[in-house]
Amino acid sequence: MDLISIPSVNPAFCSDDALNGEERVAEMLAQHGAKLGLDFKYQLVKGKRSNLVLKYKPCSRPCHRLLLAPHMDTVVADEAQLNPHIKQGRIYGRGACDTKGSIAAMMNALARISASPDRPRNTEIHLACLVDEEYGQLGSRAFSKRNKPYDLAIVGEPTSNKIVTAHKGAMWFHLQTRGLAAHGARPSLGNNAIHSMASAVQFLEQDYREQLNRRRHPLLGPATINVGTISGGKQPNIVPDACSISADRRTLPGESNAAIAREILAALRKKGIKASLDYRRDAECPAMETQSDLPWIQKLMALSRQKKPLGVDYFCDAAFIAQNGTPCIVFGPGSIDQAHTADEWISIRSLEHCVEKYLQFFRSLP
Repeated sequence: MDLISIPSVNPAFCSDDALNGEERVAEMLAQHGAKLGLDFKYQLVKGKRSNLVLKYKPCSRPCHRLLLAPHMDTVVADEAQLNPHIKQGRIYGRGACDTKGSIAAMMNALARISASPDRPRNTEIHLACLVDEEYGQLGSRAFSKRNKPYDLAIVGEPTSNKIVTAHKGAMWFHLQTRGLAAHGARPSLGNNAIHSMASAVQFLEQDYREQLNRRRHPLLGPATINVGTISGGKQPNIVPDACSISADRRTLPGESNAAIAREILAALRKKGIKASLDYRRDAECPAMETQSDLPWIQKLMALSRQKKPLGVDYFCDAAFIAQNGTPCIVFGPGSIDQAHTADEWISIRSLEHCVEKYLQFFRSLP
């Protein structure tokens, strides 16, 4: 409840200093961790924004390392969403499931195992509370570059306490067509860029989507395409000389933004459509997949009585943490169906269940 009442809206979505930034949440967690005897440090990411890393140190020489990685930032929040309340076994408020519920469950389990006689003897556990997951993933990108690989990372997201070993990537791109302006009374003298774009959109939403449906991943299903915005023309009596769209292409493991861009442009050329495509080359958001037969993942699945791992269609920090060689899974209380909603909530039962799963897993570690 306290975590929800402390605003931590991602600065990309809010300019109000009283609401944006993760530093207030990080300070509260650091103080709580210190009371529990956990070491902590801040990892500067950008400006005033820092990841917070809390450490459980075993009594013997550490031979293994486990990473817990939730994020502290949220999407936009109003006053009501920052005043959490409980109703019918649910905690309501911004960030309740995405992902302050994960932070609370991880911290609670870490506090309890630290005081337990059957705590891990040779495994160091790090709780890295990350910034900027909801926008540019600056926190996980920085953390991955500055840390050595872990034996396993558990990235906190609302998975209904199910173990997820794969998630899709995301590529946002802009497509532009060019034409020739002319008087609206003489359209034959111009070249209508909107007409060209209409053909491009029809291809993306029909033929290209059908192609993607035939490429299926065993856990993630097909890649997807969605044309989200369109803009073109200046006024009705001018033949438009430019039109642009923005689209969301969800990717599968092994796909790259550059290859996707080449594929789309080549297909459009075959249909006689001239267009240019642009995307951010410095911020690729790749898909992630971890082999589920790794011993610690198998152990956690057995404790959870889960026979097969799952995949999710959203993107999260796991992809960047995995880039330094750390095997990653996504796991946490609450459902993604409630994330970002006006009445975001998480059930108390889900939180309690998650804590117990963490404790069982921690006790099984060397």
